[in-house]
Amino acid sequence: MKNTALTHIHEGLGAKMLPFAGYNMPITYEGVNAEHETVRNGVGVFDVSHMGEFLLTGPNALALIQKVTSNDASTLTIGRAQYSCLPNNEGGIVDDLIVYKMKEEQYLLVVNASNIEKDWNWISSHNDLGVEMKNLSDDYSLLAIQGPKAVEAMQTLTSVDLSAIAYYHFEVGDFAGIEHVIISATGYTGSGGFEIYCKNEEVEQVWKKVFEAGAAFDIKPIGLAARDTLRLEMGFCLYGNDINDTTSPLEAGLGWITKFTKEFTNSEALKKQKEAGVTRKLVGFEMQERAVPRHDYEIVDASGIVIGVVTSGTMSPTLGKGIGLGYVTVSNSAIDSDIFIRIRKNDVPAKVVKLPFYKK
Repeated sequence: MKNTALTHIHEGLGAKMLPFAGYNMPITYEGVNAEHETVRNGVGVFDVSHMGEFLLTGPNALALIQKVTSNDASTLTIGRAQYSCLPNNEGGIVDDLIVYKMKEEQYLLVVNASNIEKDWNWISSHNDLGVEMKNLSDDYSLLAIQGPKAVEAMQTLTSVDLSAIAYYHFEVGDFAGIEHVIISATGYTGSGGFEIYCKNEEVEQVWKKVFEAGAAFDIKPIGLAARDTLRLEMGFCLYGNDINDTTSPLEAGLGWITKFTKEFTNSEALKKQKEAGVTRKLVGFEMQERAVPRHDYEIVDASGIVIGVVTSGTMSPTLGKGIGLGYVTVSNSAIDSDIFIRIRKNDVPAKVVKLPFYKK
């Protein structure tokens, strides 16, 4: 079990620690609902240092990224980031990731913690272009400072104008007394804020200064459980739940990051799938009675016939009702379609809704 550079701090704060993606991670501090509320209305800090970072450098770095990712990275300029995925050869997804253009001929790929080795091996196996690849995952830490008060609370820590960093853009600058950190705005919560990438030996100083600067704004540490409820209210996919090696990006509603203006892994098959139309789709749904949908619960129609499966579900802290994502047959995927979630032999009514669940 790996620790992050801040594990001792989380334990000292009394966090409930559990294994996650091979790391000992803080799941909750004061409770999911309270932490969720902090991020929606104030400012909270996640230690997400378990995420993976690969640096790709050289004249063919873009060509390699274009080959292995579904989105068109040629549109990136320095200081911009892009959400993308790594398609496999069978129509599924190796992982979803964020591509940052650091410099000309240099890109940073940020991948899911559970897939670091798998992604590294996958990209390496396609690197017949002489691209220099460095796995920085064990050397770097990542803090996500999220919430509507994040910019105001943190502005004293940097000379970079935080309010000027647009969504899916980043700056390399000073922060909390450390030079050359990456300050990015690619949040996974839907409540604004930004992320700080720094070296492991720097992160404790950053953490302390963040909490000093944020004290007047009632800043709090937030665990991964609230991260999950926040991302689910936004309808964001989680790898391993809503997307995996068997789900196509088109089925998952990720057609917007699947660009057929270039060739990439399995692009021909995915293009044919787009032309033919998918047979199932990932949808958002709200429970019509008080009940909590869970991962792997069956989704059925009014006749009790199984039409799909729940991939993510929770009791929404903001909406006060059960919400979820799941794959259903296309004929049952339209907004306002009535579906049922099979919970302990009871078929509980639900309705397909437009994402995101959380409207600001």
